[in-house]
Amino acid sequence: MKGRAWGSIAAALVACCVCSCAPRPAARVPLPILPILPPVQEAVVPTASDWPRSAVLDLALEAYHCGSTLGYIERPLLTVIDFSLPSSQRRLWVIDVATHRVLFHELVAHGQNSGDTLATAFSNRNGSLQSSLGLFRTDDTYVGSQGLSLRLTGLEPGVNDLARERHIVMHGADYVSDATVAAYGRIGRSWGCPALPPEVNASVIDSIRGGSAVFAYYPDDEWLQSSRFLHCDTQLAQAP
Repeated sequence: MKGRAWGSIAAALVACCVCSCAPRPAARVPLPILPILPPVQEAVVPTASDWPRSAVLDLALEAYHCGSTLGYIERPLLTVIDFSLPSSQRRLWVIDVATHRVLFHELVAHGQNSGDTLATAFSNRNGSLQSSLGLFRTDDTYVGSQGLSLRLTGLEPGVNDLARERHIVMHGADYVSDATVAAYGRIGRSWGCPALPPEVNASVIDSIRGGSAVFAYYPDDEWLQSSRFLHCDTQLAQAP
């Protein structure tokens, strides 16, 4: 097929040359002017580093699907926060589950009393200034002292279900930046909120608000063994 195609092109070129050498025709028909099209952009395929580690992603998807099955999650978007990584690394991902695409991969802060560069302590207690683990649902937004903010509802009793009472929200913060990492080796810390870089805060919040899932991970054995969203078959079997 390729040989015939090249043969056709060669024949056309020969015909063109023959015509150019022939006597001038009585009337010349102008050739149409074709538009100059932009080059075709190749699709950008995320590399392995653009995704959460497979073990963390598997748990996040398990929790997401369980939350969706039980009616808590309404939108096919999953935000994964891997608190086992240092705050100097981009450890928040927003994933479109339906299309299997990473929409955002950003820095995110942990609570002041959760740790320094690494978060190692987590709490559901008022005044702890610590981050919480587990599955959350995104709700409505408001504009407060930190600008545009997104309310989060904790779905795991005893683990994160006081998030609304504790005012745990997603918001932007100047101390979450590459410049802060360059200066101090880590980003700043919040009072327990998953704070984002200011330049992406609005875009992330607009994308995930209104019923999507947020999964905050750390290898805490007690939580991993007891989370209802990580043992969904048992919970469904016990449901009335």
